[in-house]
Amino acid sequence: MRLEEELKMDKFRSVFQKASLNLMFTGEWLMARIDSLLKPYDISSQQYNVLRILRGQQGKPINLFAIQERMLNRMSNATRLVEKLRQKGLVTRELCEQNRRKVEIAITDKGLQLLDKLDPMIEQLEETMFQDVTEKDAEKLSATLDTMRGK
Repeated sequence: MRLEEELKMDKFRSVFQKASLNLMFTGEWLMARIDSLLKPYDISSQQYNVLRILRGQQGKPINLFAIQERMLNRMSNATRLVEKLRQKGLVTRELCEQNRRKVEIAITDKGLQLLDKLDPMIEQLEETMFQDVTEKDAEKLSATLDTMRGK
């Protein structure tokens, strides 16, 4: 459905306003789909993001600051997210032997197993969402978004 229909607006102030609103609306639309996919597993999209970051470490622990730097939503409370994941047995938190003030976080086998279960579901969701978009258009979209952020 077109944005005008979704927002019940006849016209926009400018093409830039329409693009901005479309980007925000589509981001929320995407997050709602991901959240509904993750809900049966009692995990939030931010917790899923933390698990993916930890998996990317390939078994090496990482500190909280490094996790926060890599998160999609950097305003998230990484300490709270990690603690919830720890309570579920999906991550470990250990004091660094070299620096007692530093806490190192690692994904557990249970966390890796959960990601193994979720990955095909997320991939299927992405395929469904982009079914009418060519690879070339997806690359152009990514490049345009990078340009917007000044990258």
